[in-house]
Amino acid sequence: MKALRVTALSPDLSGLALADIPRPERGRGEVLVRVRAASLNYPDLLMTRGEYQFKPPLPFVSGLEMAGDVVEADAESGFAAGDRVMGGAKTGAFAEYAALPPGALRPVPDGLSYPQAAAMGAAYHTAYVALVELGQLQAGQAVLVHGASGGVGLAACDLARSLGARVIAATHRGDKRDALGAIARPDATILNTGRFREEVAELTGDRLCDLVFDPVGGDVFDESTRCVAFGGKLLVVGFVAGRIPEIAVNIPLIKGFSVVGVRAGEYARRFPERGRQIAAAIDELASAGKIAPHIDRILQLADWREAFQAMERGEIVGKIVLEP
Repeated sequence: MKALRVTALSPDLSGLALADIPRPERGRGEVLVRVRAASLNYPDLLMTRGEYQFKPPLPFVSGLEMAGDVVEADAESGFAAGDRVMGGAKTGAFAEYAALPPGALRPVPDGLSYPQAAAMGAAYHTAYVALVELGQLQAGQAVLVHGASGGVGLAACDLARSLGARVIAATHRGDKRDALGAIARPDATILNTGRFREEVAELTGDRLCDLVFDPVGGDVFDESTRCVAFGGKLLVVGFVAGRIPEIAVNIPLIKGFSVVGVRAGEYARRFPERGRQIAAAIDELASAGKIAPHIDRILQLADWREAFQAMERGEIVGKIVLEP
């Protein structure tokens, strides 16, 4: 089968190449899936450099998540040949076939295409754990979403809006602001460069934000500490800006807010029943047409370099999907 394989870690994608490798053998209890679509996530890029916390042994097939059709499965797995499924693991999605444990898969919600299903899992799971599980989001609250043009940021905007929040979508790219407003449909968009606290205060009537969703870090985190309402939460999702910020603890003490770390995958591993309930809640919203991922572009697996480079350059709004 064709697969996108990492054979060496490098800063320039030189260790990544499309290869012909044997189709995976289905292990005991595993489900063999014919992959129809796989979505690109930022950790996929980081893993090609060895910069992600999970460092699989070389060589490995890249790709966190996919959607496709079951080819083979044991009866006790809960799946049968022909079932439309979505899911994935930390590697293996950018290939024509993947063998996965049943717990790593779930049925594709009604109304979702393969590309949409492939793009939904990690982004919406992260958004749900952050905003609902840890943030305790309530209708009518104000939510500031940084990195709003990325897959996770757009998912946070989409989910928060569907749950009745007032959403402020933030990006550092002026050229993306109009597109972000049309796609994310927030209550407002802002540029999160420099000092943006005053604009947030004006938009919220000086109430500031009950929740701040921050996958960016760096200077954005620093200024966000000035944007959280008393009793609010600053949700730390990642550090795509590169700099891991620090905070003097007297700031949340005086301002009365919490800084909350979000590790969505670890949350599901530690609380598997809650993980299943979160997946069910997301699928219910998707089936009802209340949420859906935005696909920036769909490319063939052979065009993987364009996909990875577009993510490196920050060109995309939403998710890139590869079709093997």
